[in-house]
Amino acid sequence: MMVATERLPADPIQRHAALRNYFCDKDASAVRTPEGWALALSWPGDPDRHVDPGLDAGLRWWGDVRREDMATARRRTSRLLRTLYDSWTLASWSEWLARRPDRTAGLVTILHVDDHRDLGSPRLGGKGTPWLDLISERTCDLHEPSSVAAAIESGAIGMGSFMTPFLLDVPQAEVRHLCQPPKGKRTEDYLFRPTDVPDTLLAPGTLRPGIELVPAEPGTGPGRWRTTPSVDDWLADIDGGPILLHVDMDYFCNRYDGDSDWGDRELRLDPPPEMIDHKIDEVVGALDAKGLAGRIEDVVIAFSPGFFPAEHWGRADERLTQGLGLDAERRG
Repeated sequence: MMVATERLPADPIQRHAALRNYFCDKDASAVRTPEGWALALSWPGDPDRHVDPGLDAGLRWWGDVRREDMATARRRTSRLLRTLYDSWTLASWSEWLARRPDRTAGLVTILHVDDHRDLGSPRLGGKGTPWLDLISERTCDLHEPSSVAAAIESGAIGMGSFMTPFLLDVPQAEVRHLCQPPKGKRTEDYLFRPTDVPDTLLAPGTLRPGIELVPAEPGTGPGRWRTTPSVDDWLADIDGGPILLHVDMDYFCNRYDGDSDWGDRELRLDPPPEMIDHKIDEVVGALDAKGLAGRIEDVVIAFSPGFFPAEHWGRADERLTQGLGLDAERRG
C-alpha cells in the first residue's frame, strides 16, 4: 500500500502518531521509497502494545488465542456472538439483517451497553451501502455479511466505528446507550444525523461516513439516541419492534480504557468484582422486569482487551449469560 510522501510527517514520532490515529486498532509501519511511503499493516502482537498486565490469563480462558489473533477471535452460538473486539458487532447485525424475512431492520431498538459511543468514522468511502473499503479497495455492503466481515478483518471498520454504518443504513433505528459514570453522568437525548468526514491519508478528498449527535428535547423514538446511567431511563417506553443487545464488558469495568498511562488517571471506572456482579445483575434484572429479554433477537458480548480487565472475563461471562438465559449458549 503506497501513499504520497507529503501525506505523512517526516518526523518519526509525528508519523507514528499520525498512523496510530488513522488506523486505530491496527499497527502500521511506513518505509520511505522513491514513490512515497510504503505502508504495511498488522494486528498488534507485541506484549508492550497491550496495556493489561493480566491479559495472558484471559487469552488462556478464551482458548490460548495469540495477541495478534485477538482482533478476529469470535464464537457464534445461536443468537449469541462472543467476541474479543466489539467491531464484530456490525457483522452480527449484518447477519441478523440477512435472516430477516424482508432483509430490512424495521423499527429496531439497539440496546448499547458500553463505556463508549463507538460512533467514529470507519475507513470507508462513499455516501451509503455499498461503501468502498479504503484499505482493501473492496466493497462493503451491510446486506452482504461476508463483505462486512472482510472490512473488519482489513481494519476499515474498527472497535470505535462499528455503530456508524448501521445507523446510516438504518436511520429509523433507535439507540439506548447505557453508560456509567464518570463518562455517563445524566440522561441525555439526541437526534442522530449523517455527516461526512474527509479522508486524510489513503484517499484524500474522499468523504467517509460519519454520524453527528444533535442535542434534542427529552424523548425517545426512531432516529434518536439516548445516553443514560439509569437503567430505568435506558429501558423506558421501548416500542414493540425487534431488539438487538450489544454488551461491551467495559461498561462494567473500564480500568485501562486502552491507555498505557491508565494508572495516572484519577477518574476511572474500576470497581471491585462484587460491584461488577451487582451491575450485571442490575442490567439483567431490568430487562426481565420490563419483559424485554425474550424479545432480543441478537446478542453480542465483547470482552474488549485493554479496556475490561482479563482477570474478570470468565466470571463475568458466566454471570451475564446465565442471567440472560443463554446458559446453553455458554462457551464450551
